[in-house]
Amino acid sequence: MIIEKNIAQETQCYHCGDDLPNTPYMVDSKSFCCLGCKGVYQLLSNHNLGNYYAYNDVPGQTQKNKASHFEYLDEAAIAANLVDYTDEKVSVITLYIPAIHCSSCIWLLEHLHQINPAVIQSRIDFLKKQVVITFKNQELSLRKLIEILASIGYEPLISLQDVVKKQKSDHSEGHLIRKIAVAGFCFGNVMLLSFPDYFGLSALEQEFRTFFGWLNLAFALPVVFYSGRDYFISAWNNLKNGILNLDFPLALGIAVMFIRSIVEIVGNTGAGFVDTLCGLVFFLLIGKWMQQHTYHHLSFERDYRSYFPVAVTLIEGEKERPLPLNELKVGNRILIRSNEIIPADAILLKGEAEMDFSFVTGESLPVKKVLGEVVYAGGRQLKGAIELEVVKPVSQSYLTQLWNNEAFFGDKTMIRTFADRASKYFSIVLLSIAMGAAAYWMLHDDPSKAVASFTAVLIIACPCALALSSPFTLSAVLSIFDKNKFYLKNTAVVEELARINTFVFDKTGTITNPENTGFTFEGHITAEEKQWVNDLARNSGHPLSRELVKWLNRPAKYTAVKYMEKVGRGISGMINGNELKLGSASFLGLKMKSPTQGAAVHIIINNRYLGFFCSKQQWRSGFKDLIFKLGKDADLHLLSGDQDQDKQTLIPFFPRAQQMHFAQSPQNKLDYIHNLQQSGRKVLMFGDGLNDAGALKQSDLGIAVTDNINNFSPGCDAILDGASFQKIPMFIKQAKDAVKVIHISFGISLTYNAIGLYFAVQGMLSPLIAAVLMPISTITIILFTSIAVRLYAKKNQLL
Repeated sequence: MIIEKNIAQETQCYHCGDDLPNTPYMVDSKSFCCLGCKGVYQLLSNHNLGNYYAYNDVPGQTQKNKASHFEYLDEAAIAANLVDYTDEKVSVITLYIPAIHCSSCIWLLEHLHQINPAVIQSRIDFLKKQVVITFKNQELSLRKLIEILASIGYEPLISLQDVVKKQKSDHSEGHLIRKIAVAGFCFGNVMLLSFPDYFGLSALEQEFRTFFGWLNLAFALPVVFYSGRDYFISAWNNLKNGILNLDFPLALGIAVMFIRSIVEIVGNTGAGFVDTLCGLVFFLLIGKWMQQHTYHHLSFERDYRSYFPVAVTLIEGEKERPLPLNELKVGNRILIRSNEIIPADAILLKGEAEMDFSFVTGESLPVKKVLGEVVYAGGRQLKGAIELEVVKPVSQSYLTQLWNNEAFFGDKTMIRTFADRASKYFSIVLLSIAMGAAAYWMLHDDPSKAVASFTAVLIIACPCALALSSPFTLSAVLSIFDKNKFYLKNTAVVEELARINTFVFDKTGTITNPENTGFTFEGHITAEEKQWVNDLARNSGHPLSRELVKWLNRPAKYTAVKYMEKVGRGISGMINGNELKLGSASFLGLKMKSPTQGAAVHIIINNRYLGFFCSKQQWRSGFKDLIFKLGKDADLHLLSGDQDQDKQTLIPFFPRAQQMHFAQSPQNKLDYIHNLQQSGRKVLMFGDGLNDAGALKQSDLGIAVTDNINNFSPGCDAILDGASFQKIPMFIKQAKDAVKVIHISFGISLTYNAIGLYFAVQGMLSPLIAAVLMPISTITIILFTSIAVRLYAKKNQLL
């Protein structure tokens, strides 16, 4: 029996939850906001998938304005680049679907076979918003599969840069987990075989001691030569470059323990240090995994290609056909439909072009283009279809110039952590003590004790706890940041965050809330007249109209008659028998100056001027308090692609007017960051769009602020959910406290090393002492870092 939801008042669409129009679409006594939502419901009902609505209220996505074109998927070359696997019978493809958001989505997508039997299997990765679909390619084409997904409200995001494939190609984490598994298996068995030796064996059981020793040695082989080999490789590579990092004493300690264990077990003079060796490698690998483990459902390295479609519509005479973007050439005539991206610099030949360049330039207001004018790549067409002639290939367009900057070649300078800096001095001191102890016993004519003390120092002072303090501390911080919707690329970013002394902010979409543009009204208007304005503006796709409708927040009541729109200027129509005109002063024939701040929407009803709505940027929640706290200890700058209409409003936040810069191009922003760094500043850049990508990459730390973490994000070191924007001072304080914890844990580790060295320099280190000291010091460090970080997080109000 299908369980159906009941909506108390029929004011919402049964499928997506949007407000219903004056005359809703009805089927099965249920109301829908548009034909698209009604069609999805009928499709699901016809295939016995009505339970989709049982798991969540209004689980679907709105189907308004869902005119997608998938003809390009019929091109064999494009399809071949998208699928993971294909043969004569089946194909497998991984698709990124942003609409996945609840249990209903998972249930429906895993029942695709009920809609089309040619779908063999579909598996969902909820965190990554991915679905892996296996289908019979003789019965179902790739285009048809994508159209099925789009028809039920789950259109995949298919871009020129296949982000899904890029994420899947990284197998380093799998290799590390296998090494941990091998080390853990060997460690467990060696400990089991070593227990009898810890508690002493009688003379009758000596043969078992020898046998257990050889078994332990066998278990040590895969630990040293498979699980631990990366430490030897890293130490050797750094030595060749004249660098002493923490891997050097670790590799030296592992090698000495292994060699001394062979000597003692083969010579039957002792049990060796195999248990300590295996435990050391096992815990080190866990620390490395925690240090490397990050948010694989997020992409920190996207570029302009993930913003572009994989194909464009080419016009040849009277015919249209899809063309892969990499085959687009100068002189090609292309068709760009409403809401599609301009893939290359081109000349406008036909149609009305109103472009949204906010993602490229940072300018929030749409730009109108006239026939014969150059339209730059990266703009999104807001109105109807237009025809363009390509004047530059994709690789040479304005949008791609940003990625040709030297800031994008090679990796950003590696962040130097405290462990990296301390390891050089630790290695020198360790070798000095070891050689000093050996020299002392050689001078006292005791070569055996000299060798024993030299190797014992290297074993007991092997910086296991030292190497674990940073990854465990920083991983605990990453976990806390994760709970607060702040996602760091790796653990080293935490330490760099603690060193920042200069903050640079983008404006549009970063310190402003794109979902909360406010309006004020100058003049006099009644509630009924607001309803008329709302119902007329609802028909326009202009960003200002959409924001005004959202701000008025009224359900549709009247239908617009004789509706007309002049792109970028204004709209007019009849609402409930009244003539309305909304738009700019010039469109309405008014001779008055526009307000100095924000954009104005003037209102005339029945030839009577009522006044104007003035848009004003709404700053993100807590912005004022955030600026006040950061400004106490750091320097603040503003770089915006917008014009300076909000300059006066921002002066209270950025008191040094010379540090606020408007109308900045992407190159201007990058150069400004570079100049700050040249003056010795540690710079953190907050940005949100493609126009900030160069500055984010150039800065010491780049943080992308977004209201949807799965949206396109430029190359950055961290992604911050807009809902946590006001917590930035808390994150910085937590990072500084984390560095304190690392320093203290280093001190604890050195204390254990000092205790062990007391026995080591005398040549009295036994396997039992090593086996006790190593796990105690490791457990102490892990417990201390975990508890201390959580206590600091509570103090900083992050828990």
